[in-house]
Amino acid sequence: MKNYQDRFVEVVNYIEANLDSNLDIEKLCQLAYLSKYHFHRQCSAFFGMTVMSLVKVLRLKRAAYQLAYRSDTKIVDIALASGYESHEAFCRAFKKLFNKTPSDFKHSPDWTPWHSHYEPVLKLRTKIMNDKVNLNVEVVEFPETLIATLEHRGSPRSLGNSIRNFIEWRKENRLPPGKSKTFNLLYDDPNIIAPEDYRFDLCCSIQHRIEENADGILNKVIPAGKCAVIRHIGSDDALGEPVNYLYSEWLPESSFELRDFPIFLERVSFFPDVQENDSVTDIYLPVK
Repeated sequence: MKNYQDRFVEVVNYIEANLDSNLDIEKLCQLAYLSKYHFHRQCSAFFGMTVMSLVKVLRLKRAAYQLAYRSDTKIVDIALASGYESHEAFCRAFKKLFNKTPSDFKHSPDWTPWHSHYEPVLKLRTKIMNDKVNLNVEVVEFPETLIATLEHRGSPRSLGNSIRNFIEWRKENRLPPGKSKTFNLLYDDPNIIAPEDYRFDLCCSIQHRIEENADGILNKVIPAGKCAVIRHIGSDDALGEPVNYLYSEWLPESSFELRDFPIFLERVSFFPDVQENDSVTDIYLPVK
């Protein structure tokens, strides 16, 4: 029988894989090795919220991503996919968490109210997704890659607005993820730096340098060279674990030294186009 924490990891995995359907409580009970008489109490004790509250928060998070970053998706379709029988019920639930109607959020996203509601889930993810981290490190030769870059400077909590702007620029310039690889350059650890000093680059690969523009998009280059790489599968909430592993455990035990370029990510597949627990991110640490 699996240990206590592993059981609830399975519960969360099942929930994330089935956000589009009515959840089978009997199946969740089986995964947790608990009878229905104890399941809800144990879930509340482990998650810090009821299992249905967890489901609601995860569904509304995905809905917010779709509203902000997938402008061609209809609100009524998002409502139905989120498990609501009517547009009105979805709007009430969404506004309770985001202080905006879905329509208002779609036109002008504000993530600030969301963070206070999501904090318990963030702590939960950080705790349970450590077990999902793939610590298999490979050393590869990364090719020189020309990238179009939008520099986000300032609080991580406003990063969503920069992401939205960069997605719109990519659409206008016909650089979808299927045609142009998606990268992020990570300059700072948001846990140890003042919010106003946080730096994060949103990037996509391009074939030719772009001209000076009013959108603040810059030409940059990811240089060729060796990189240690870990493939992370799952939510961004747990990205810190493999990043810290590369710096604190793998690097000191290896024969490599760091190159003069920040750690960077390649987004192979990402939420909300895939389920959050199926997102794939390759983490590259430049070494020599």
